[in-house]
Amino acid sequence: MSTLVPPLVPAFASLLHDFFRQRLIAQRNASHRTVASYRDTFRLLLRYAQQRTGRSPVALSLEDLDAPFVLAFLDHLEQERGNSIRSRNVRLAAIRSFFRYAAPLIPAGLHSIQRVLAIPMKRFNRPLLGFLSREEIEAILAAPDPQSWSGHRDQAMLATFYNTGARVSEIAALRRVDAKLDHSPSLRIHGKGRKERVVPLWKTTVDHIKRWMARSPMIPEAPLFPNRSGGPLSRAGIERRLQRAVKTAEIRCPALKGRRISPHTLRHTTAMHLLQSGVDITVIALWLGHESPATTHLYIEADLVLKEQALKKVQEPNAKTTRYRANDRLLAFLDSL
Repeated sequence: MSTLVPPLVPAFASLLHDFFRQRLIAQRNASHRTVASYRDTFRLLLRYAQQRTGRSPVALSLEDLDAPFVLAFLDHLEQERGNSIRSRNVRLAAIRSFFRYAAPLIPAGLHSIQRVLAIPMKRFNRPLLGFLSREEIEAILAAPDPQSWSGHRDQAMLATFYNTGARVSEIAALRRVDAKLDHSPSLRIHGKGRKERVVPLWKTTVDHIKRWMARSPMIPEAPLFPNRSGGPLSRAGIERRLQRAVKTAEIRCPALKGRRISPHTLRHTTAMHLLQSGVDITVIALWLGHESPATTHLYIEADLVLKEQALKKVQEPNAKTTRYRANDRLLAFLDSL
């Protein structure tokens, strides 16, 4: 009489390998950015597990990564590494994806896996979107010195930032072949989720890019805004160049002093200026590469000028409103909370 042999439970190292190779790359065809983000998450997780357990990552089991351990890792990210809640949630999303993949492969560990999947995303405050006035953005665009190689590049790059409202990763990924500068000048942007979009260019932006490309001739597939070695600028490199321009612009525009300005601030500025110029919100969503106009709606919430215009259209009431006051001490206490 033959006996059924239970299937072998895949080792954690093999399971993680298959998650990246089979699920993310082969089955989902995830973008390089997604794979890199998940990779960084598990690098941090495995190093933290090694410190906690004293075992090398290859010797770990899935049971070691139970819900209390994952929660401790998330606390470690916030409290010791100084990550924001947004970053913490990104790491949790990657861990959840892996555990969803593991669930049907390890039925015996389903209870522990479900406890990890039940860990909620952490809520966080959503501050109003910060953006620059036209005077402030003009001061930043004029800050780089076009006489130097890096200053000339920065001038063209910042003009492209403001014209397109592109993400910092999209600016870094631009190639010279993506710029069409003759008839109907435009820029092809490689966005999130492998979605491409084409954004028209102002004449001033075209002039900046043309002069920059003439100064630094390279092959069509080369980065549009390279570093000194000819490779693409990194996210940190673009951030540093922007901060340098902001520091110079503070002399001309003191209102910039003390402001926290990032590449994403330029993106918000583009959206707000389009909105204030009367461009429809659905067009702005296409311009920025938003999947849904609901994301773009945040700019309406941030624009005080539009709200003031709406307020002027409503007649101010003449009657005075009275504030309700509870006449019972217990109700008064509840109202005071």
